[in-house]
Amino acid sequence: MKGKNRMNYLQDYFAFLEGKLKDAAATQEENLNKAADQILESVCNGGHFYVFGSGHSHMVAEELYTRAGGLMFVKAILPPELMLHQMYGKSTNLERLPGYAKAILDLYPICEKDTLLIITNSGRNAVPIEMCMEAQKKGAKVIAMTSIRHSSGVTSRHASGKRLFEIADIVLDNQAELGDASFEIDGAGAPVGGISDFIGIALAQALAVITTAKIVEMGKRPPVLRSANVDQGEEYRRLMQEFIEEWGITR
Repeated sequence: MKGKNRMNYLQDYFAFLEGKLKDAAATQEENLNKAADQILESVCNGGHFYVFGSGHSHMVAEELYTRAGGLMFVKAILPPELMLHQMYGKSTNLERLPGYAKAILDLYPICEKDTLLIITNSGRNAVPIEMCMEAQKKGAKVIAMTSIRHSSGVTSRHASGKRLFEIADIVLDNQAELGDASFEIDGAGAPVGGISDFIGIALAQALAVITTAKIVEMGKRPPVLRSANVDQGEEYRRLMQEFIEEWGITR
């Protein structure tokens, strides 16, 4: 392949990503605002905001957790066996096990004051669906981040027959196509360039931005994390402690 063709594919792919981001911005604003309001209802009333994702989706959850520019009150549910680094196919198999999500969620004191964000592209496997149902049984509200197009094109692997977007309280659509990868290259034989995490991370950061802005509008100080890799010293530690006390943050 010549350099010119490589450059064409680069520009085409970036244009493809730009289009997906524009679609997300045009279609997800209302539900992002609803999600931010729900998070604030929880954290301002003694509850917590939890995030969960398995497989590749755990990367989107980590974007909201202990990251510079993020909010200190985010709590993560990220069991390592549901991530990808331990063994090829392990998380895929575990994500389909009935009863597994309940065993995980029982380790966390989730209650009716809390909000849980569940991230899954397909929204069809037992663990994220059961995670949603179990959290709702405890009275918590659930925000789903998923692909409506993908999930609508497959059947559920949960005994209820439901997919996550059908049961969550608020749904954020990551705009991914069926199969996630959706950029075509002539002769490749299959689409490339999966986007669920790319758009998912943008949506997650947008959620953090909107939530932070709403906190400022309330006249409160948003507990925004600073980078651990710049020199900040005692003033930074003092500020973080103030946020912990103001917002009742626990780890």
